[in-house]
Amino acid sequence: MSEQKQSTPSFLKPELFRKLKRDEYSAEAVTRKSLTSWQDIRMRMMENKLAMTGFWIIVGIIAAAILIPWLSPFDHFTNDLSSTNKVPNGTNWFGTDDLGRDMLVRTFKGAQISMFVGIVAALIDLIIGIIYGGIMGYYGGKVDEVMNRFAEIIYSIPYLLVVILLLVVMEPSLTTIIVAMSITGWINMAWIVRAQIMQLKNQEYALASKSLGAGAMRIIFRHLIPNAMGPILVTLTLTVPNAIFTEAFLSFLGLGVQSPAASWGTMIDDGVKAMTIYPWRLLFPAFFLSLTIFAFNVFGDGLRDAFDPKLKK
Repeated sequence: MSEQKQSTPSFLKPELFRKLKRDEYSAEAVTRKSLTSWQDIRMRMMENKLAMTGFWIIVGIIAAAILIPWLSPFDHFTNDLSSTNKVPNGTNWFGTDDLGRDMLVRTFKGAQISMFVGIVAALIDLIIGIIYGGIMGYYGGKVDEVMNRFAEIIYSIPYLLVVILLLVVMEPSLTTIIVAMSITGWINMAWIVRAQIMQLKNQEYALASKSLGAGAMRIIFRHLIPNAMGPILVTLTLTVPNAIFTEAFLSFLGLGVQSPAASWGTMIDDGVKAMTIYPWRLLFPAFFLSLTIFAFNVFGDGLRDAFDPKLKK
């Protein structure tokens, strides 16, 4: 039998192909600059225009809260009965209140109080939440069950009830507000930390550290917490506007900062009574309170998106 030769298909003829010339060094070169995780997060935050707008609004309000009361010739406490309820003008940019006090200075003095309460309450929540949630998540089992049930009991107590009970013992002040917020405010942070620790504690680096003899506290705070900082920072950022609004709400009800101290809550309370005649007394503190809460929320949302690995390009 004669050997049959198989013909080569026309689309596989050698003359239709040619070898590409390339430099062996350029072929292996990395065309895109490598980024660390934090550099990638920063780049994605910079691309989020709304989040960066919120960030710069926060920076601007903090700067104004520091500089305006210091540089202004007016005092937020001093009464001037000859200049009561002046409309906004070249001397008093935000007008004056019913006691002749400059509304510009009082508005940004209120910003100082609100920022102080928000940041301090958030930091207390952070410290307690990391310690409590870290222990719950790392040990698990009976320890986690008992500690989680205790947190649920505390969380179920109505917030206003806690404030009213504290007012029986303590007078209305910033300390009372911060203590009241700290009693229940740390629980959300603790649950976030607990969930992150439970996901990370079985990773190779944590098991290797444990096998080398590292203690539980060292593993939690040296290895697990740093790797869970993304959700923790997002929760911290979103805690601040909640604390600011709570302070204003309690001061508005007369349970927080007391007049004549400048607070957005007390200023709104005074402005509501005269809003139909002197609307600027309500407009400016309400506007800056809303703007601050908006800025923190959009910045926190942008931070959450930047830390989300599902949204990486």
